[in-house]
Amino acid sequence: MTGHVCFVGAGPGAADLITLRGAQRIAEADIVIWAASLVHEDVLQHARPDAVIVNSAEHSMEGIAHHYERAAKEGLRVARIHSGDPALWGGTQEQHELCTALGLEIEIVPGVSSFTAVAALVQRELTIPEIAQSVVLTRLEGGKTPMPPRETVRAFAEHGTTMALFLSAARTKQLQDELLAAGTYDEDTPCVVAYAATWPDELVFECRLGELAAKVKEHKLYKHTLVLVGPALASGGTRSHLYHPGHFHEHRKVEDQAARAALKERDRALR
Repeated sequence: MTGHVCFVGAGPGAADLITLRGAQRIAEADIVIWAASLVHEDVLQHARPDAVIVNSAEHSMEGIAHHYERAAKEGLRVARIHSGDPALWGGTQEQHELCTALGLEIEIVPGVSSFTAVAALVQRELTIPEIAQSVVLTRLEGGKTPMPPRETVRAFAEHGTTMALFLSAARTKQLQDELLAAGTYDEDTPCVVAYAATWPDELVFECRLGELAAKVKEHKLYKHTLVLVGPALASGGTRSHLYHPGHFHEHRKVEDQAARAALKERDRALR
């Protein structure tokens, strides 16, 4: 029997924000590997009572590799739980390559990322028509993991769209300076700061970009903190084309009067 490894996105923290498939894969696992420093322990309620639970925060890759080797030899099922979504800053790729070399079957189950969870907590859409239609996911350069030279906060900030800044709270003054240095955001640009989003001790607040560093320092936030920034976080009064009566698609016919009004509005905007 071939061993199986499933990389499960645990979501932002709350046990009920994991997907149904993710919870099922944890329940099926003989070995559950999770990082206590990043994933809330409530997620383990999905595990079987007889499952081997391994805290990866206490080990290097070499320290957990033997669990994958055992799964390959004995045909066991492993659930490797990652915070948020495995596609983002999870160290998934190197583990995937190890498991492939061992001949293990591999599955990846996506999870709710913290940036979407935070947007839900403050009840804001990150892509507002005519304000922001893109979301940049990045982190401040200069940390332990090198950044490609062209991927800087200042360069991304020049787009002026919504940004989600991960892994940057310990150097928030530098983050604030880089965001402002691009010249696209001003000090009144809205921000959302979220610590341990959806965890029992979560802290979420809104502030201006000009006071970002001071607010983060005031609350002594250094880890597990995400920053959202951009004009969409305080924008309203716009309307999408999706539900406009002048917009049609294969499931809905256009309303003639609304269509004529929409065309006139477009012509005025192009003049």
